[in-house]
Amino acid sequence: MWLKKTVAAVIPVSTNKDSIFNVIQGLDATGYIDEIIVIDNGVDAETLKEIKKTRARFIAQEKFGVGRAIRAGMKSTRADLIIIIEPDGSFKDKDISKLLSYSEDFDTVFGSRTHVPLIGKGSGMTFSRRLVDDLFGKMISLIFVSSNITDVGCTLRLTNRRGWRMVAGECKSDSEIFLTEWLVAAAKNKVRFIEIPVNFIAPKPKHKYESFLYLSFRAVMIFIYVVKTWLMHQIRR
Repeated sequence: MWLKKTVAAVIPVSTNKDSIFNVIQGLDATGYIDEIIVIDNGVDAETLKEIKKTRARFIAQEKFGVGRAIRAGMKSTRADLIIIIEPDGSFKDKDISKLLSYSEDFDTVFGSRTHVPLIGKGSGMTFSRRLVDDLFGKMISLIFVSSNITDVGCTLRLTNRRGWRMVAGECKSDSEIFLTEWLVAAAKNKVRFIEIPVNFIAPKPKHKYESFLYLSFRAVMIFIYVVKTWLMHQIRR
């Protein structure tokens, strides 16, 4: 609980047997999390075994995807504040208190992995990736006249019920683009949000974000989505 408000953590999990137990224990250790909800995003038997060692509530799904999993987590809790976090140990437990400390003044708090002093070696947050995220963040901030944005795909974030209601209808993707949809919807709909720097460490020696092909495809998808959303917004005004 945080200042008399209940807090839930939602974790979309796939094959994370080596990290999920520690992630859940870390959330417990903060002393702020009332409810931990693990959403099936392709969980294997060994990962499920680790989850069952904890107090986390597991929700099975027939269809997978980061966006689909997060939406399922949102629907499954009545907590006042909801935190989204990765299952692979990418983020540090101490940053939970950062998110919560801003929740009194903002409906949504987005994490940013682009601040160099907080980027772990080998995390995959390369110069090219930081550049892409920062450029698209500035683009969104500019065209929707919103608060500053430097990272369009950080999973670690917090929202209250009001903040989620204001964007839920526009966050429809099942894939990782859901994370950007949420941010764009927050900027467009004038949600009271702030972005704060968080630690981003390397859960594995190699990371898919190191792939130039992945980075290029992601950039194209984000550009198309942002421009399409802006054009539709202009037409409806």
